[in-house]
Amino acid sequence: MPPAFVSPDRIRSLFARAMSDMYRAEVPLYGTLIELVARINADTLRADPALAAQVERNGERERLDLERHGAIRVGSAAELSMLRRLFAVMGMFPVGYYDLSVAGVPVHSTAFRPLDGASLAANPFRVFTSLLRLELIGDAALRQQAAAILAGRDIFTAGARELIAKTERDGGLDEADAQRFVAEALETFRWHGDATVSLHDYHALHRAHRLVADVVCFRGPHINHLTPRTLDIDAAQAEMQRRGIDAKAVIEGPPRRAVPVLLRQTSFKALEETVSFPDAEGRLAPGTHTARFGEIEQRGLALTPKGRALYDACLAKVRNMQGAGSTPGDYQERLAAAFADFPDTPDELRRQGLGSFRYRPTGAGAKPSADERETLPPEAWVARGYASADPIVYEDFLPVSAAGLFQSNLGGTEQRAYAANENQAEFEAALGAKVDDPFALYARLQEESLAALRKA
Repeated sequence: MPPAFVSPDRIRSLFARAMSDMYRAEVPLYGTLIELVARINADTLRADPALAAQVERNGERERLDLERHGAIRVGSAAELSMLRRLFAVMGMFPVGYYDLSVAGVPVHSTAFRPLDGASLAANPFRVFTSLLRLELIGDAALRQQAAAILAGRDIFTAGARELIAKTERDGGLDEADAQRFVAEALETFRWHGDATVSLHDYHALHRAHRLVADVVCFRGPHINHLTPRTLDIDAAQAEMQRRGIDAKAVIEGPPRRAVPVLLRQTSFKALEETVSFPDAEGRLAPGTHTARFGEIEQRGLALTPKGRALYDACLAKVRNMQGAGSTPGDYQERLAAAFADFPDTPDELRRQGLGSFRYRPTGAGAKPSADERETLPPEAWVARGYASADPIVYEDFLPVSAAGLFQSNLGGTEQRAYAANENQAEFEAALGAKVDDPFALYARLQEESLAALRKA
């Protein structure tokens, strides 16, 4: 990279900070969540020296206060493809494929995020990005109307398009262009209080699915939530309720565990916001729209394919449990019972190959011989005190099976129940690229740590 170019990591950090500042101004309650999470994280680290040491070893302390994920929904293949190019400027690439139609949501998705350990440590900002699936709208006339509305908008500024093309042509951006890129790119994610369709058309699209109305009826896709990371989501949930914030009834994801796995999330409920709708004479009619909310997440151990299979089997047990009601307490009890057979110590998770770990030399006591460096399996390095093993943080998103389970157990009111419509090939064609396999990325991080260990 020429000396004049700034790194994609820096551009991503600038953008994540600007996005957070913008969302705090648009949704003041998000600022409350940031303050709440910062205090809980500080309290958790003080109360748990072992966790604090692990966070420091893995370079997570510096990123913890910066860590965010956002979510955005777009309406067409052209919009998705341009978003891919926009995120690439910031060193963010598509990882994983998610079919949300099985949870009653007419989209399929990926997550744009950094890939390697150094970039994740610099700033792990990620954006869960969904593409609307118009083919799942049953009304053909409404489907055609939505497609026409989407075809008539451009969610990117001319400046953003120019700087994306410049990056692709020249290989990077200098500081001045990077700052300008952030300002231009931010416009795609900004809230617009005026719709592009009449109130009548909005209601028709809303009846098809409220997410369809959210994607189609505005000049831009607007970020619909921004999420800080907490080290103790149960404490965060309790604090939200103590402060009178309208939080979800239960925390989504696996139950509370000694070794957290994957992802646990909670949020305050979506805000009803005033929106203006144009009428036939061009006058603006008042209305409302509900889309944006505030979310908190706790990230745990990245599971291997074997671990993920066990996780899914535990969720299947919850579906099959009989005789329990649908209250939050019942759900949590069923969830805990279903996960009783899922190992909950680092050693057992590692021995059974259920999770991905980062290995480092301990720097204390005996050291392995030259022969041992090449032949000892990872478990023996840890058993003999040559190395430590810390969980690799899960950087991706909750399997959709958990979202569907959460809705069904708590009487969710999703407007449509779609059959499974997984179509990764169609999604990648719209994206203009293949999505990375998250399991392969975690395996690579583990193997890189082992290679470094053997050389140390």
